[in-house]
Amino acid sequence: MWIKRQIPNCITLLNLFSGCIAVIFAVQGQLELAAFMVILGIVFDFFDGFAARILDVRSELGLQLDSLADMVTSGVAPGFIMYQLLSQVFGKPFYVIPNLWDTDQVIASLDMSYVSLLGLLIILASAYRLAKFNIDTRQTSSFIGLPTPANTLLIISLPLILQFQQEAWIHAILLNKWFLIGLTLLSCYLLNAEIPLFALKFKTWDFAKNKIRYVFLIVALVLIVLLHFMAIPCIILLYVLMSLIPDKGA
Repeated sequence: MWIKRQIPNCITLLNLFSGCIAVIFAVQGQLELAAFMVILGIVFDFFDGFAARILDVRSELGLQLDSLADMVTSGVAPGFIMYQLLSQVFGKPFYVIPNLWDTDQVIASLDMSYVSLLGLLIILASAYRLAKFNIDTRQTSSFIGLPTPANTLLIISLPLILQFQQEAWIHAILLNKWFLIGLTLLSCYLLNAEIPLFALKFKTWDFAKNKIRYVFLIVALVLIVLLHFMAIPCIILLYVLMSLIPDKGA
């Protein structure tokens, strides 16, 4: 019985492990590898809850462990990915001046960009979101604000698009400093906004009662086929917009 209870927790720890590796890749500037490790972590994040429901071993420990794992995979990792993207746009990344009394070092530091630190706001907003989620009784069957995994997919889609879709106009937009700053701030807002969003949890397979979910999944699949990685931000936008439509089947 003890082993059975630990299966979901082990899957959650795999999520955390994937997130830790993603952070290492992000710090090293290998953003595509970081993005893939985050995706792997999100997959584990889905299956730990699935396993807990199937085995009927949901617990308070599992809930807290899940939040801690999500903090790394869907908080720290995307924050460092955005930090690295902003560093690419603004020039030198932030670093600590070894010797404040060395005039040459101080002068050299003046051209580095502290703006890249804005990317770390995603970590703070994610932490606040996860803490609030754990005590918000309204979010048992739906969400208030964008879930951290959805926000993370939005952020990690950027390096994947830049790597695998070479259209010049796409790069011009995604590597625009105002776009990245705006997306960072929008991301932080959506995480904690009082916006009701539907969950992809099916209480029944009846189409009439889950129309919005079925339509969303079908359109998302079509977008992925047509747009590849570019589909990810489009799907997140679609998710938010469709959530504004009252779901009579919820």
